[in-house]
Amino acid sequence: MTIMTVDATRRAQNVSACSFDVFDTFLLRACTTPDGVFERVFQRSCIAEKFPNMSASFVQHRIQAEARARKVSQERCGSTEVRIADIYKYFPFRLFGLSRDALHDLAQIEFGTELELCRVNPEMLEQYLDMKRGGFRVGFISDTYWSTDQLAQLLHSCSPGLSWDFLYASCDHGSSKSEALFKTYLAEQGIEAASSFHVGDNHAADINGARRHGIRPRYYPQAGAALASKFQRETSIFELLCPDQPSRLDCGARTLRRAVTAKGAEHAPAFDLGVTVLGPVMAAFDAFIAARRTALARDGARVAVGFLGRDGLLPYRVWQANHGETGAYIEINRRVSLVGSADTLEPLCELLNRVVKIDAATFVDIVKVQPPAVMKFFAQYPDGIASGRELADALPDLMDPREITDIAAGVRTRLLTYLRAKIGDFDGCTDLILVDLGYSASVQKSLRRIFDREGIRIRLHGAYLLTLDDAFDDIADDDTAEGLISDRMVTPHVKRMLIRNVALLEQLCCSREGSARDYRDGDVLREGEQRPAAQLALATEVQSGTLAYVSRARELAPRYGLQPDADPAVAARWAAAVLGRLLLLPDDDELALLGGIKHDVNLGTQALAPLLDADFINDCIIAGGLMTACTAPAPPMWLAGSFATLSPSHAYLYTLFGANRLPANVFGEAPCGTLQVGLFDRNGQASLEAVSVYHTGLGDLRLRIPLSRRMAIATIALPLAKLTRDGMLHGITVQYGESAAKAADSSNVTAIAAGRLIDAGLERRGRHFLATSDDGMLLMPVDGFEDDVAIYTVALTALDHDRILAVADRDGIGAPSATLTWRSANDTLATNNDS
Repeated sequence: MTIMTVDATRRAQNVSACSFDVFDTFLLRACTTPDGVFERVFQRSCIAEKFPNMSASFVQHRIQAEARARKVSQERCGSTEVRIADIYKYFPFRLFGLSRDALHDLAQIEFGTELELCRVNPEMLEQYLDMKRGGFRVGFISDTYWSTDQLAQLLHSCSPGLSWDFLYASCDHGSSKSEALFKTYLAEQGIEAASSFHVGDNHAADINGARRHGIRPRYYPQAGAALASKFQRETSIFELLCPDQPSRLDCGARTLRRAVTAKGAEHAPAFDLGVTVLGPVMAAFDAFIAARRTALARDGARVAVGFLGRDGLLPYRVWQANHGETGAYIEINRRVSLVGSADTLEPLCELLNRVVKIDAATFVDIVKVQPPAVMKFFAQYPDGIASGRELADALPDLMDPREITDIAAGVRTRLLTYLRAKIGDFDGCTDLILVDLGYSASVQKSLRRIFDREGIRIRLHGAYLLTLDDAFDDIADDDTAEGLISDRMVTPHVKRMLIRNVALLEQLCCSREGSARDYRDGDVLREGEQRPAAQLALATEVQSGTLAYVSRARELAPRYGLQPDADPAVAARWAAAVLGRLLLLPDDDELALLGGIKHDVNLGTQALAPLLDADFINDCIIAGGLMTACTAPAPPMWLAGSFATLSPSHAYLYTLFGANRLPANVFGEAPCGTLQVGLFDRNGQASLEAVSVYHTGLGDLRLRIPLSRRMAIATIALPLAKLTRDGMLHGITVQYGESAAKAADSSNVTAIAAGRLIDAGLERRGRHFLATSDDGMLLMPVDGFEDDVAIYTVALTALDHDRILAVADRDGIGAPSATLTWRSANDTLATNNDS
């Protein structure tokens, strides 16, 4: 924002004064929200020692005390303006083990906290001084419970030597900017309103208030609507992922993000995603890596830093931007390192177990040989494609263990030649930091075995963004592995949820080249790149935005007096929240931008798996309920994004599940009765079967109709009118298996197309249906199937009842036959479902 765009002479003719709001305009606080001041007051007071877990209560009581004080002031004086002492009169001192004599102490601590957290806004200071040099009258007008003298002390503390022509604190005048404070200012200073400016961040007080008195306002928002929405979601995620930690204090990280974003020009959405989201995460990760290197070097170690390709590329580029050419980008993946470390078939079998499908050509590409028995194995399968698990189980009988040791020796020789070419003075270093997104240090462990076999004594230290910490117990004694977002920061449940959705991050951090498959003469040999060009371009744009954030943050942090990485634990928790918000609660713009990305499986296969599949998740919810869908296997790779595509509330419920806060007896399903359905076999014979009806935690109904292949059923007649005359049919799915239990557990869910359903006494428009008679039915075709059992599941919502009730189990044999129990707004009734 530029207040004046004309020269000083013209401004002197047109502007008589310029006033600035104080808080969140001229001064910025190094906390996420203004009530971070109250959280810091709690920490600095003696209360924290007595009641360390009452931070949230303290903040809320401080807020309530202010609200009560303003309400009383309004009733008594006609104005909501109060001083700090008036606020603390309504604070519950006894609750926190204090006497009322502590009022003055708490007020003093709060003012000291303002002195600690407030920073001058360099952008506003520059404009302020520019106006002052132009000969204009400048000063401050603030809605505040701090007195004029206290405001003056605070301004001088943040900007020593600052002077002003006027300073107005609302509590000293008994009126706010929305009331008569601007009028008082104009009258006392003899200023012409039409030739004056006011700069502020509050639209109601600063903008509308100034405009109402004829002053020309200049809006200085803290963040745009999109960024503010992200901040709100991040706070919610922080409180879910780190529930026992203060959510309002972040060492100024959010304030720095606002400053960086305000300085940037408009760019493409992918670039902005890098600036606003990925940039802060990668900056925190970079500081974490640098701290580990510093700690090792302090002990006299000669430390090298290697960033593992492919998704270590973005952390490497950030490192280059901050530290120059002091690190190396080394393309080593799990597949190559496992083969190189093998002295038995076990590592190769472990790798293959993770591959969904594999063919002979891919196997040869991995191991570099064509064992005849293995080739015969593939020949037995349709199109020569087997599952990785089947191959892993059979491999010990198909290959001589000596073959793998010869293969591994060759890979080790070529890999070490490559490392010596990429890492300067490789043989002279004592410690090598391996940087990667995560997760279980598989490359680090393989490299340790390779180094041991070759007599290399370099210690290895994993520095990971996300870690599965229970996988580190077998790390060599002299080696270390640590994650920025470790189980010290979030729970293992949360960690697994993040990693279940981390494929999106991997693709955004990844290089444009295919994965390493081998090495030759110190160079890497890569697989062909399978990902679409548009996806690679999008990732490149996101990375450019990330680097732009890192560059701007490095420049602005000292100017704003901010140290977002001063407390490593705080930085780690907020990195988890910022990353978690993107992965778990993406907004619609992000879904539109990122939804088309494919995930490169990167195990020597040519497979690309979709990130999003909302239809699959919807079918899973229909078939097994919300809780079952939350544990759906990949693909889709971005499970939370798939939930978010259904609705933001679906994504939030999934997040609650991952945070272990989605109780099964609330969001699961409970029996609420039975319903008789008609089954027609292929010979036209009909029978009636009673099936259980369940209600879900979201108030929907679900019916499961199990069929045996031997029954040869051709059509299911579902008497929907017996359930509800007016409802929403969410869908019908079918699952197959060797038994009813295996069919119900199957993740292979097939939806029955709505166009295949036949209405009898029903009217359907989209999902809505209306029964035209008490006998309204839905006829469902049954396709032939090879498995022993098929389970058809119907999910619907009744619109003509308020609530359906669970039915208590009678004598341990299930709910009463053919009965549904409803709770209406006016009465409770039982509906008998006679055939």
